[in-house]
Amino acid sequence: MFVTLLKAKLHRACVTHAEVDYEGSCAIDGQLLDAAGIHDYEQIEIYNVTNGERLSTYAIRGEEGSRIISVNGAAAHKASPGDRVIICAYGSMDEAEVARHKPRLLYMDEHNQVKNSRNAIPVQAA
Repeated sequence: MFVTLLKAKLHRACVTHAEVDYEGSCAIDGQLLDAAGIHDYEQIEIYNVTNGERLSTYAIRGEEGSRIISVNGAAAHKASPGDRVIICAYGSMDEAEVARHKPRLLYMDEHNQVKNSRNAIPVQAA
């Protein structure tokens, strides 16, 4: 049996561009893709903290070191520059992999610099 788990997250990244006429769905700085372990053309989910929109798309490599987060094509109608988003990638794993799995969680500042990283989300208090 396979289970789908969170593989990687860019938490509260800042949208830098929204390009309706650009091919590809979400360009992400190549350094951030590598740090998160997200592959070119991998399916991602984008959760827009600013306006509540949620969408499924794929990642494309943006210029290394640019800190770009560009929501492109039809997805550009769901985000604007300055919006804060959570970008997640998920993976299917068998039970043995689930027991060992640690996601890559990157917490971003308003300039898309990594403030810190973890491999677990703290327990939420009641």
